[in-house]
Amino acid sequence: MTKQQNSNYNNESITSLKGADRVRLRPGVIFGSDGLDGCAHAFFEILSNSIDEAREGYGKKIEIIRYKDQSIMVKDHGRGIPVDYNAKEDRFNWELVFCELYAGGKYQNNTGENYEFSLGLNGLGTCATQYASEYMDAVIYRDGLCYQLHFEKGENVGGLMKEAAEKHPTGTQITWRPDRDVFTDINIPLAYFQDVLKKQAVVNAGLLFELYDEETKETYSYCYKDGIKDYLTELSGEKGLTTVHYLQTETKGRDREDKPEYKLKFETAFCFNNHVNVLEYYHNSSFLEHGGSPDKAVKNAFVYAIDQYLKNNGLYKKDEKKITFTDVEDSLVLVINSFSTMTSYENQTKKSITNKFIQDAMTEFFRQQLEIYFIENKLDADKIAAQVLANKRSRETAENTRINVRKKLTGNLDMNNRVEKFVNCRTKDVSRREIYIVEGDSALGSCKQGRDAEFQAIIPIRGKILNCLKADYNKIFNNDIIIDLLKVLGCGVEVKASKHDKGLSSFDIEQLRWSKVILCTDADVDGFQIRTLLLTMIYRLVPSLIYEKKVYIAESPLYEIRHGKDKYFAYTDAEKNQITSKLKGKVKIKRSKGLGENAAEMMWETTMNPETRRLILVTPDEAERTQQIFELLLGENLAGRKEYIAEEGHRYLDMIDIS
Repeated sequence: MTKQQNSNYNNESITSLKGADRVRLRPGVIFGSDGLDGCAHAFFEILSNSIDEAREGYGKKIEIIRYKDQSIMVKDHGRGIPVDYNAKEDRFNWELVFCELYAGGKYQNNTGENYEFSLGLNGLGTCATQYASEYMDAVIYRDGLCYQLHFEKGENVGGLMKEAAEKHPTGTQITWRPDRDVFTDINIPLAYFQDVLKKQAVVNAGLLFELYDEETKETYSYCYKDGIKDYLTELSGEKGLTTVHYLQTETKGRDREDKPEYKLKFETAFCFNNHVNVLEYYHNSSFLEHGGSPDKAVKNAFVYAIDQYLKNNGLYKKDEKKITFTDVEDSLVLVINSFSTMTSYENQTKKSITNKFIQDAMTEFFRQQLEIYFIENKLDADKIAAQVLANKRSRETAENTRINVRKKLTGNLDMNNRVEKFVNCRTKDVSRREIYIVEGDSALGSCKQGRDAEFQAIIPIRGKILNCLKADYNKIFNNDIIIDLLKVLGCGVEVKASKHDKGLSSFDIEQLRWSKVILCTDADVDGFQIRTLLLTMIYRLVPSLIYEKKVYIAESPLYEIRHGKDKYFAYTDAEKNQITSKLKGKVKIKRSKGLGENAAEMMWETTMNPETRRLILVTPDEAERTQQIFELLLGENLAGRKEYIAEEGHRYLDMIDIS
């Protein structure tokens, strides 16, 4: 494009959005996004105003309806929004509330005039939601009158209607349908409403939220009589390391010397638990998903207080590193419910606050109170200290293991001869490549001679493989056999355990070097045990290989049957009997004594030739049953294992060679 064509960028090129377009064309600025999250936040803005009324002492119940057509109703029993003529502003209040951004009744909250600790704050929510709606209907009862307003796509239709309603209780009911022209999606899921209302019930003790879902025709009620104390008890259950400890305080301060002083009050409840860890922060009832000031205060104070206790009681080992908040968080269940007359939210979506005074005040309060708590509750303090140290040492072990595993499993297999006695194949085509995991060096020899070197590779198992069901990850990843097998597979590991061990996961099915992973062991008790241990290893470390149908068992024959120049192979006693019953004359039967004694020709014909071999696919269909058997036979349940052997052992007697 030429300079001349661009010359129309001049003083008249600058325009401003007016009226409803300020929201309708840029909803993300107000609601955080133009998608479902933004649409959901618009609902929260309307809900916030009803919560603020209840917190001021007006109304004990808020009703919400989720309609099938994605419209929403919020009804409270507060004082009712003032919507009549405002002489001071020389305008109707409904125009200010529903059609004017940055207009509302909560700007004087720090003077104690109204809504001292308000959730709605910026005078944006009601107006912005109205602007972003296909329609909005407001029905307001106050001053003995019923006021009604109707809006369509940000414009009022019909003005303010009012009629006498002297005996009707006060309150506000707003019904609206989010506009698909504004939001890309307006189908707010039921789970969102349930989650938000439960959270608001937690931090507004005694306030009842009643949700009716027209789609399911179900009604859901949320109310916590004692607020966060009841909620902490619910979260922690009966398995808590400590009981719930409740604290509250109120103070004043300022974020900077030249800034105005404001009030802060907050309550907190916490306990320690081996099975649950939860951190939730609320400010003026808004759930602080990203925390901010309270989160920083908790991290600072809890690490400081517990670290001091460990030092003062000589619980650290010599030269041991100090704890981190991760070690505390693993076992901490904590909720903070704070309120302030001035709040610096990170943005309009109110998911984080940045007040310096709030952070400093909370930090100091928690440090002092934790010191007192540890002195007054020595048994609890010792439990907490021991658990945090256990978390720390578990994390450090996992980190060291993770570093070792990364070192051991990285690198190019073909360029570095890092796996002892591994015999690769020639083709690079993964869709053809097969890896045989065989039992011992003798089997390696016969398989190596009997294979097709173009696409079949071999790795021998040297000695008994580790029982991966019993061993911890540190022991597993220090086992040379397992590391060699993982190197050869090439796809990394899958770890599903504690949050520390999750970092060990490095699995990528696309990096698997083989189309088939074939377990090839002797058809005897020792061979079956090795096969079971291999399957256990795969099931624990790379279970996706089973679910992706990559793992096979190669059946090896129990008998070689010769009849003249003919040769037959039987894989079971039943097959042997079936074959011999059809043969006339002298029959020579040879019992297989192991893969290592098989001739190369026999290995190819019975175990490695794709045309004649028998492979059993290890399927995920009975994965749960398989895991139960693994745990029974290889786990810690000795009594269960004895019972199983007593009842089922006779079925396996024919596998034992007593000759």
